[in-house]
Amino acid sequence: MTAERSLSERTTGADLMRVGPLHGWSERFAALPDGVQIVAEPFVAMSDVRIDPAESGPLAAHLGVALPTTPNTWVQGDTTTVIWLGPDEWLVTSPFTTPEELESGLRAAVGGAGAVVDVSAQRTTLSLRGEHVRDVLATGCSLDLHPRVFGAGSAAQTTLGLAGVVLLALDGTGTHYEVLVRSSFARYLATWLLDAASE
Repeated sequence: MTAERSLSERTTGADLMRVGPLHGWSERFAALPDGVQIVAEPFVAMSDVRIDPAESGPLAAHLGVALPTTPNTWVQGDTTTVIWLGPDEWLVTSPFTTPEELESGLRAAVGGAGAVVDVSAQRTTLSLRGEHVRDVLATGCSLDLHPRVFGAGSAAQTTLGLAGVVLLALDGTGTHYEVLVRSSFARYLATWLLDAASE
């Protein structure tokens, strides 16, 4: 075997691991004070779906869960999370499949009734837990995040710090959230969160 192998011989798609912009930040997050835990989730497949809710039966059957039609909510299926973004728009995420598989499955389910676009590289996912997480978020988010208002199953497109995010409440106690941020803003937001949590 020579050192002159072509790039295609040396590297295959199976050799490449998808990583997000916060890969390698775990030590910084681990140094946070008690009461705030931040984890950069592994790469998550995401697709944006546009379809008339009246035509979404086959899509719901494919997902195993009905699309949420109440504004600013999300639902959990067996392998996917479906987030309401607008009257005819949803973000479907899954850590259990590749972006290509997620998109092709959704396209087949939607057929000619709607549109599906792979947006997996667009956002990075952060999981935030702890008794002081809501306090940290409140320093940079204008929404009322009290569980009475923003409880489990709530979702919002909002601003955190100066970054646009999709914020999900994962429980009813105000101690567990998920933040989807544009990948280009991920390091900015991570730095902001570290600073806010330290305060």
